[in-house]
Amino acid sequence: MKKSILLVCVFLVGSVLSASAQKRKIQRIDREVQERVFIPKGQWMTGGSVSYSEHEEDNLNFLVLKDFEALGYDFKVSPYVGYFFRDNMAAGLRFTYSRDYLDLGNADVDLGDLVISLKDLYYLEHKYSASGFLRTYMPIGRSKIFGLFNEVRLTYSYGEGKNSTGSGTEYDGTYQTTNSVQIGIAPGLTAFVTNFAAVEVSMDVMGFDFKWVEQQTNQIETGKRRTSSGNFKINLFSINIGMTFYL
Repeated sequence: MKKSILLVCVFLVGSVLSASAQKRKIQRIDREVQERVFIPKGQWMTGGSVSYSEHEEDNLNFLVLKDFEALGYDFKVSPYVGYFFRDNMAAGLRFTYSRDYLDLGNADVDLGDLVISLKDLYYLEHKYSASGFLRTYMPIGRSKIFGLFNEVRLTYSYGEGKNSTGSGTEYDGTYQTTNSVQIGIAPGLTAFVTNFAAVEVSMDVMGFDFKWVEQQTNQIETGKRRTSSGNFKINLFSINIGMTFYL
């Protein structure tokens, strides 16, 4: 008798809950994110970014750094092209060339009882990169001018560099080649200044980097190095500003 009463109660509760759910008419919320077309299918995009910086120090003293003398520059150019195979979604290729140069004449690190001196240090590196990327766009609200995008990249890089220290009989020179593969994510903000041109700001947020380095010192000694790393933080020094044209 008790079991029959318990089964009847369970049935009645289930019936009440079912009727309540049907009364509320629970429906999936449509946020209309995919229905707003920011950049339509069939568009081509092309653009690039260029950056250059140089520095020169002559007898500079800063904290523990004394008699610092150096000259150097960094140059980077990165063109790219892409095609929108769906609304708000594009795939493309990016090519990058960078050149880094440093000529350190002198640098003394004064730690009180210990003074570390560096002299006649020279460094030069050329790097070539090719990337495949997938980019998705989303408008900010109902705006047709401002939008957000996220870019996923797969990059292969090859670099050649040389560095040397000392002079005369104390000269040491090293030549090295670098191969690396990187998977990264770069979100950004775009703003159209005309119907066919936009200014973009992006930042590298996270990624995985695998690098292989081979060295030869004084054309005799050889060395190798392999590293792998993961980056899961915002790098404020990796902000990229560029211009993109939509055709």
